[in-house]
Amino acid sequence: MYVTAVESRPPGVLATSSSRGQRPFGARAKAFVALTKPRIIELLLITTVPVMFLAQQGVPSLRLVLLTCLGGYLSAGGANALNMYIDRDIDAVMERTSQRPLVTGMVSPGECLVFGISLAVVSTLLFGLTVNWLSAWLSLGAFLFYVVVYTMILKRRTAQNIVWGGIAGCMPVLIGWSAVTNSLSWAPVILFLVIFFWTPPHYWPLSMKVKDDYARAGVPMLPVIASNKVVARQIVVYSWVMVAVSLLLTPLGYTGWFYTAVALAVGGWWLWEAHALQHRARAGVTGAKLKEMRLFHWSITYVSLLFVAVAVDPFLR
Repeated sequence: MYVTAVESRPPGVLATSSSRGQRPFGARAKAFVALTKPRIIELLLITTVPVMFLAQQGVPSLRLVLLTCLGGYLSAGGANALNMYIDRDIDAVMERTSQRPLVTGMVSPGECLVFGISLAVVSTLLFGLTVNWLSAWLSLGAFLFYVVVYTMILKRRTAQNIVWGGIAGCMPVLIGWSAVTNSLSWAPVILFLVIFFWTPPHYWPLSMKVKDDYARAGVPMLPVIASNKVVARQIVVYSWVMVAVSLLLTPLGYTGWFYTAVALAVGGWWLWEAHALQHRARAGVTGAKLKEMRLFHWSITYVSLLFVAVAVDPFLR
């Protein structure tokens, strides 16, 4: 738990770290774990493991699954830590990020920098030495893309930040497939594209909810620079493309009836929610009645159910 002095600091001011060494080891350990953004990584692993089942057309080696998950966690965790290192100035002025470890002073910038780089090095070596080097290079590529392309270049410069920056979040699909086959094929590419088109309509509803936060920090997320009508229209367009792409696996022979049924069901519900949000935005609804977070929460359920279907489908064909 953070000390009261940290919690009561003036908004927008980074806490000092002079008393960091006096804080309990457990609190410090939790702070370093928080640097990795575990809840986000859970979502990444949800898209990694099912693809391994699809690539194996059955149950992959438990050892391989555990090593791939560990390597993926370390790589994504390192990228998230460096994201916090680079963004510590804007995290201090955004309400939803004001309790991150660098802002509170629980972890120093130098410690965070070393921690993030170390995780990336360990992850790359772990992948290369215990899984295969294709997976290692894909993991390192995702790390560099998120840190350099998204965080350092796109995030503060363009409303397309989450669109192209989201590529890093698509890479676990390729990594899961390559971990099993030491190669790539159209199946992981299609699922890569599903996540690519899923990311903007997943994140933009949340951005609509906290757009004042982003505006205060000077981050040009689409809801900051465009009206709710424009954002909702973009969400609908990306949603339709995402659902259409998700249905390509079956005609190409990678999945069967079970995956198709699930993809149609969850995709149909997604489109219902996306169009409902657009209807409310067109009607000029604002505030809590806009209910933009309904689509955000459903988006997590959608990707979870879709990828569970990816894992189960090989056993039902």
